[in-house]
Amino acid sequence: MLSLAKWNAYYRLTRLDKPVGIWLLMWPTLWGLLVAGQGSPQMGVVAVFVLGTILMRSAGCALNDIADRHVDGSVTRTRLRPLATGEISVKEAYLVAIGLSLIAFFLVCTLGWKVVVWSMPALFLAVSYPYTKRFFAIPQAYLGVAFGFGIPMAFVAIQGNVPAVAWWLLLGNVCWSVAYDTAYAMVDRADDLKIGIRSSAISFGRFDVLAIMLCFTAMLLLLAKVAHELGLGWSFWISWVVAIGQIIRQYYLIKTRLPALCFKAFLENVWIGAVLTAGMAAAYWLR
Repeated sequence: MLSLAKWNAYYRLTRLDKPVGIWLLMWPTLWGLLVAGQGSPQMGVVAVFVLGTILMRSAGCALNDIADRHVDGSVTRTRLRPLATGEISVKEAYLVAIGLSLIAFFLVCTLGWKVVVWSMPALFLAVSYPYTKRFFAIPQAYLGVAFGFGIPMAFVAIQGNVPAVAWWLLLGNVCWSVAYDTAYAMVDRADDLKIGIRSSAISFGRFDVLAIMLCFTAMLLLLAKVAHELGLGWSFWISWVVAIGQIIRQYYLIKTRLPALCFKAFLENVWIGAVLTAGMAAAYWLR
């Protein structure tokens, strides 16, 4: 029987103690479900995607820690992760990641073979993302594709195909991911430079704040394009304006480049996603 300390280590390995990542993965998935289902997707489909999001984010965290186990101990923010401290073995971490992925796969199987096929690239993205930090100048863009792949999967599950609007939503999520994860990467920039990890914060250099703001702007414009094409009503546009206000607040946080404030800005993206999702849902429900 596992000890309480071991359960706590698994809890931290899967980052269930830090649910911000779940929400950042959940919001774009809900965009896809709402648009594909025209505001009222089947609750059974929603349940599968919500549970799948939690499971795959947790599996992804375990895989990320396996890939980074030799460097996490050298980074201030990650030095106490269970693999870095030896609380969990690599074998145990693999078993957790595989077990969670299999449960998610069984859930996906309930949605039909087309969704199963589309889940394969989603799995590849989740497994390969941690290694992009070794060679890709902006791994945050790759993360954006991985975090947004629930969008085309949602359209396949509900409509059986992936229309252009799904790809515009996915592109919007990529821009958003680069914005918030660059702020996150600014926290670790000094450590990443020492150990040779690539990140957008390093690649953008002194233009990091400008790049984040441009990515936020691109995200807002892409969502505006989608909202205009779909004829979403006033509730969405109110949420869109509120999101602009939240982004302006983030500018004043990240322009200091202080790690604590950059991390605070990263965390507040949960509320940007919440506001935009609520506005989108309300626009459908008020029709």
